[in-house]
Amino acid sequence: MELYEYAEQDAVGLRELIRGGEVSAAEVEAVARHAIEAVNDDLNALALPLFEPGLDHEPDGPFGGVPFVIKDSGPFARGVPFALGSRSVKNAVAMTDQELMARFRAAGLVALGQTIAPEFGLSFSTEPVKHGPVRNPWALDRGVGGSSGGSAALVAAGAVPFAHGNDGAGSIRIPAACCGLVGLKPSRGRTPVGPWAGEMAFGHTYEFGLTRTVRDAAALLDAVSGPIVGEKYAASPPTRPYAEAPMTVPDRLTVALTTASWSGAPVDPQVAAVAETAGKVLEWLGHSVAVASPDVDHEALIEAMMLGVFAAGAAMLTAPRPPDRSLLEAVSRRVLAEAEEASALDVMRAVNAQHQVTRPLGLFFTRYDLLVTPTLARLPAPHGTLDYDNPDYSVRAWLRRLLEYGPFTAPFNVSGQPAISVPLGQSREGLPIGIQLVAAYGREDLLFQVAAQLEQAVPWRDRRPPVFAA
Repeated sequence: MELYEYAEQDAVGLRELIRGGEVSAAEVEAVARHAIEAVNDDLNALALPLFEPGLDHEPDGPFGGVPFVIKDSGPFARGVPFALGSRSVKNAVAMTDQELMARFRAAGLVALGQTIAPEFGLSFSTEPVKHGPVRNPWALDRGVGGSSGGSAALVAAGAVPFAHGNDGAGSIRIPAACCGLVGLKPSRGRTPVGPWAGEMAFGHTYEFGLTRTVRDAAALLDAVSGPIVGEKYAASPPTRPYAEAPMTVPDRLTVALTTASWSGAPVDPQVAAVAETAGKVLEWLGHSVAVASPDVDHEALIEAMMLGVFAAGAAMLTAPRPPDRSLLEAVSRRVLAEAEEASALDVMRAVNAQHQVTRPLGLFFTRYDLLVTPTLARLPAPHGTLDYDNPDYSVRAWLRRLLEYGPFTAPFNVSGQPAISVPLGQSREGLPIGIQLVAAYGREDLLFQVAAQLEQAVPWRDRRPPVFAA
């Protein structure tokens, strides 16, 4: 298999070639290693050298032999070191698999490497002091978003067809928008978070991945969805395989469209124009589209996001080896201080704020089938725009800074509805622009149906960034 043949395939395509005997899994892995190495010098996406050999997997799984990478903030894999993007985490090695990692192995995915994440995943940029910035294959002076930025860079550059990501406030969707990918945040309880945690960040963090095509996202969700028995959250299983959804035309939908940010942050006109184009395409496809927005209380959202801050700080404080504070980046030190000083009343105040966000959003989706927004308020940012090591930021000031850049994603981490970013447009400079689709709780199937309609109407699969494996 030639490098260009490998790089043009999505995961489903590679799986079909392997199953059909046109290429062996060993040959695919060899080409994937070459592809990763070919782009990583430019991108700086790997947190560790490539695994030799690739991690154990089930060769007869639904994605048997398909190359894959995992992120340095989980899923934790037996025997693999991790640092959570931080200089303060040293000599940490996972003793067991996180459940999601076990499912990746069972699906046949060949994990070849670990990708860079920002320190403790608490940024919308991937520029940790430990590793330096991950560079965007579309423009090396731009960031890749965060926190799943290293994963996004390798998928966008054709090095792997998909990669693991997790999403605490937009950390799958924002890198997808920055890098021209499909990024799904599933419904709360759709994918497992245990057994290391009963819930992640009070239910605000979700596990899944980044892909180049809608069909890959749907097929991957089939492979890994479903809670562990006894987990706090459990979404009802779908009535049909998700892989069927991209091939199913939805009924006429009632669609709400907004380009106004709930933070009050300005939205770049090029970004807003792509969301408006999405509305026109959906109308052309037969759906009813109206300008409408859910009622999102921005101050309540920031207070609810403090639950993630408290959870991150508490995890640091209760780790077997608490971090060396002198090696933490500035905002992490603030997070640690907030967690130490927080009372039960502070936590309950944040829980009540979560309900203030969740209830109006749930009501909104009784009136509309779908919400369309930009994914980001801006184009992919130049390096240094979001400086996590800036001592001038308090925690709440940092959250406000994040929500100026990415104001549209976090409400749905708080509320639990599924949301997907798709790379519908490009800027005048050739940078990717993503739009976000949000549906009612448990309706990932609807997101796949509509995303596939957009993918067919405004194809993006053949767009290639300047840094590309082929």
